Amino acid sequence: MVDGTRPVGRPPRESREGEVRAKKERPKEWTPPELLPKIDEEDGYSHRYIRTATMGQPDPKNVSAKFREGWEPVKASEHPEAFSMTDPNSQFSDAIEVGGLLLCKTDEELTQQRDAYVDNRTDQATQSVDSNYMRENDPRMPLFKDKSTKVTFGSGKGNA
Repeated sequence: MVDGTRPVGRPPRESREGEVRAKKERPKEWTPPELLPKIDEEDGYSHRYIRTATMGQPDPKNVSAKFREGWEPVKASEHPEAFSMTDPNSQFSDAIEVGGLLLCKTDEELTQQRDAYVDNRTDQATQSVDSNYMRENDPRMPLFKDKSTKVTFGSGKGNA
């Protein structure tokens, strides 16, 4: 080293301050199109697709039941990002309907109440099954209400 900064015989380094690197972008990959258009969620609302037809046959019973539950069609004019070709034979004008599925919305509060109702019914059914099962308990061959699951992998030896 001559002056303590570079080895002897090597030319001084050039400054890279003026260089600008070209940005490398990843090539875009093809992905299959979404079957149902995605929309921007609205605050305070839950969205869901409701079946209006199956195999080309209208299903007014299902639509009527869902409307009575509080679901209402989402207008296409409210969500231009979800553009899709509309069905010319659709009975729901200015709605987002794709392949027999109609996009609907309802208050989030109603959705939470419905979920609580379904959870309650599930708990009641589970308790009923458990009580029916435990009714056949015999001290000679006891039944257990063990509702835990344990998953293990391998033999358990040497796994750290």
